[in-house]
Amino acid sequence: MPTKPDTSPDLALLGLLQLVSPALPIGAFAFSQGLESAFELGWVRDEESLSEWLSGVLEDGLTRCELPVIDRLYGAFADQQGDTVAEWDHWLAATRETAELAAEDSRLGASLTRLLGSLALLPNDERLPGEDSLTPLLPPQAGYVTMFSWAAYQRGIPVHQAQLGFAWAWLENQLAVACKALPLGHTAAQRIIERLRSELVVAVDRAKHLDDDALGPVLPGVALASALHETQYSRLFRS
Repeated sequence: MPTKPDTSPDLALLGLLQLVSPALPIGAFAFSQGLESAFELGWVRDEESLSEWLSGVLEDGLTRCELPVIDRLYGAFADQQGDTVAEWDHWLAATRETAELAAEDSRLGASLTRLLGSLALLPNDERLPGEDSLTPLLPPQAGYVTMFSWAAYQRGIPVHQAQLGFAWAWLENQLAVACKALPLGHTAAQRIIERLRSELVVAVDRAKHLDDDALGPVLPGVALASALHETQYSRLFRS
């Protein structure tokens, strides 16, 4: 059975800060999610166009995909429904439209799994008395969103805060990419955060009200940028 989650609000907050920290050693810094290709193509050129790009990805991507699925995965962990966890993990994998986006999700998931294992934070899937078989709570080779949701649940982080933390980590990573690959200063990045942080709150609130049949990212630009990135001549990032 899974380890009993932490219940202290202070420990939960610290657990969230740990989970979304850029210092978390899972290699998220190596991926741009197609943003580097958008720079090369001239789709994103400056502070204003970057802010518009990120706002669109948040609205049509995270709001309709990762954020609502975190809520569903969290509930499945709470109810110990390994089949449901596996279904959503497979669904997330099916939404990755390019080889690079799929590789990012699987590699980050594997890295986070190894890290959680070294911290003794993985579930112990033990057979209950009288059971002939057991559905593991975590599927083999679980993706990043699934492992993030498990870590949030295990740390006792409220799901709303976990969703906000996930969105915040995504935004920080995208801005870190821009600061490396664009002539964009850190002050400009902070201005973008100031514009978009209220949108993160709106995104989480909207995600809570979406039915299952309304889920699915609508990001043709990101998919095209990611596909073109596979053959981009000069690049800093894996995706």
